[in-house]
Amino acid sequence: MHIEFRHLRTIQAIHEAGSLAGAADLLGLTQSALSHQIRGIEEQAGTPLFVRATRPLRLSPAGLRLLAAAQAILPQVAALEAEFANLEAGRAGRMHVAIECHACFEWLLPVLNHFRKAWPEVDIDIRPGLAFDAMPALRREEVDLVVSSDPEDLPGIAFTPLFDYAPVLVTAATHPLARKNAIGARDFADQTLITYPVDRARLDVFTELLTPERVEPSAQRPVELTAMILLLVASGRGVAVLPDWVVRSAARADMELVTRPLTRNGASITKRLYAATRADETTRPYVAHLIRLARQEAVKLQRG
Repeated sequence: MHIEFRHLRTIQAIHEAGSLAGAADLLGLTQSALSHQIRGIEEQAGTPLFVRATRPLRLSPAGLRLLAAAQAILPQVAALEAEFANLEAGRAGRMHVAIECHACFEWLLPVLNHFRKAWPEVDIDIRPGLAFDAMPALRREEVDLVVSSDPEDLPGIAFTPLFDYAPVLVTAATHPLARKNAIGARDFADQTLITYPVDRARLDVFTELLTPERVEPSAQRPVELTAMILLLVASGRGVAVLPDWVVRSAARADMELVTRPLTRNGASITKRLYAATRADETTRPYVAHLIRLARQEAVKLQRG
């Protein structure tokens, strides 16, 4: 037996209308065309689907079984059609984000919260497990946006600027380095450097200053949480280098911390964060909106 969606819609319309004339109106068919369709279904089924000469028109046991199938299947088909329509119109989709910037969780969470409210049909997630294989994951379509400070020339990948920031030294107010106006690589040679527990290739202090100058800190202490890094620095257990906006947003007034700019060859070090997306998806409405929200939240943090 070959059952089509139109057959299911027909049986449901007849049940709802209680007559062939009413069902024909619901379906936008002539009564003759509907009668022909019913005969075709019954020929395939090999049994009547209706109890004739009843008002309202009653379904036979076979007709009731087909109606149950229609009531189970048609809502799923309608939901699927609506989902595809939303996808085509750019109202629904998936936005899985990978972060190469460890400190960016605190900035990105309020961004995603605003995004969730504006785009309830878009599935959002942060994929920290892919953070250090993020670009290949983006190209494989395992994630949809990567927050990165290291733009690359990759086919099919677009890097959209988000905001600029300065990595700064953070010390206790009583630390000797707090008396300096600017900090160079040699200033770290006798210091315990407190960092996030990530590869050096993801830490600005190494990529922008220490590694090019071939300077090693006397010790390196990995700490997971920004708040704990600041507490350790305030208690004199070491120094840290963090984005300026992170310090402004996370430091408490009672910590008595001092920040100083990093310099190399006499120039202050600045960095830029980017949103990396597949190039053909950058202008998709919800992708473009997430990037706008990210920029707006960054402005708030930089003012903070």
